[in-house]
Amino acid sequence: MSQAAANISVKISPRGASRLKDGHVWVYRSDIVSAEGACPGSVVRVIDHRGKPMGTALYSSASQIAIRMISSDPVADFPTLLRQRVADAIAYRQKIVHKTDAYRVIFSEADFLPGLIVDRYNDVLSIQILTQAMDGEAVRQALLSELNEHLPSASIVERADPRVRDLEQLAPRESGLLQGDKTAATFTMHGVKFLYAALEGQKTGSFLDQRENYAAAGHYAHGEALDVFCYQGGFALHAAPRCSKVSAVDSSRPALEVAERNAALNKREVEWIEANAFDLLKDYSTSGHGYDTIILDPPAFARGKRDLDAALRGYKELNLRALKMLRPGGILVTCSCSYHISQSDFLGTLASAALDAHRTLRILEIRAQSQDHPVLLSVPETSYLKCVIAHVS
Repeated sequence: MSQAAANISVKISPRGASRLKDGHVWVYRSDIVSAEGACPGSVVRVIDHRGKPMGTALYSSASQIAIRMISSDPVADFPTLLRQRVADAIAYRQKIVHKTDAYRVIFSEADFLPGLIVDRYNDVLSIQILTQAMDGEAVRQALLSELNEHLPSASIVERADPRVRDLEQLAPRESGLLQGDKTAATFTMHGVKFLYAALEGQKTGSFLDQRENYAAAGHYAHGEALDVFCYQGGFALHAAPRCSKVSAVDSSRPALEVAERNAALNKREVEWIEANAFDLLKDYSTSGHGYDTIILDPPAFARGKRDLDAALRGYKELNLRALKMLRPGGILVTCSCSYHISQSDFLGTLASAALDAHRTLRILEIRAQSQDHPVLLSVPETSYLKCVIAHVS
């Protein structure tokens, strides 16, 4: 990114300035007063409506999030700044990540690199580029060089999301290998092994944000267990050693095929069921099925605020049916990855479901995403995952 680009000023409204003063790092397009000369993905100076400097940001000409702040100071060389922040993110994980060789290395705004995701799966790194600025060639080369500096034996794969690239008005790009020769690996979480195919599956191929919750759920699981929305078996395989029987449900046949191979890799017995979770829970709850442990890890029901009411109804139905099937003394592990569902909303929905099911819940743990997905207190969007573990009577 050129020095000239960093000298372009974008003026924002009093509302946008107030948002930045409160510690957030986003300014929406509706709060841009003027952005003359700002190119897609450029580094820009941000000034308030009176011309007072507010710092340096990455500019998007397409996203509703037009400004993503990167510093309160001037930035002359963004690729160099990126390299330092990549190094800082890696050092941060070295302090907090334990018992695994799979974790999030860079978490966008939470690592002060907005629009960049990097996940590690043993000796394969998977990157996602989500903004115009991070897609620039100089930025890409700085990223690859710095990752190679700290993790020289790792292959690097890019997962390109066509929907995101279209929204950001970026040229189409195929997912593929950027560096090295590996697109597959075996990784370990808390002694449980998983197969990884970098160019398959959801997100970057797995759900690393649940890693610490897998272990917590496994600690409480007992008796007969049912894992709903099991994907590739993260919760089920952690619960299996403590349970007499584990059944796991997902609607995706490819995901269940990987889950079955993961079970074989760990020599653990799990009954894999291909079914619609809502239909199966309805059938099981009305036919008298009983369990000692039930795990609910559905996809995000609320993609936006307009989905909130429907999402809460969905969460209530799932938890109501699960509670009806849990035996006294049972364990409910229930999750929501919908950012727009607050923790208080989620707990309220759970309480309502328990009331309707005539069950009493005692909260054992209220958990969040793994520590390698850090939360910035001033950026609430970095906190999205809720996981409640409760004793049912």
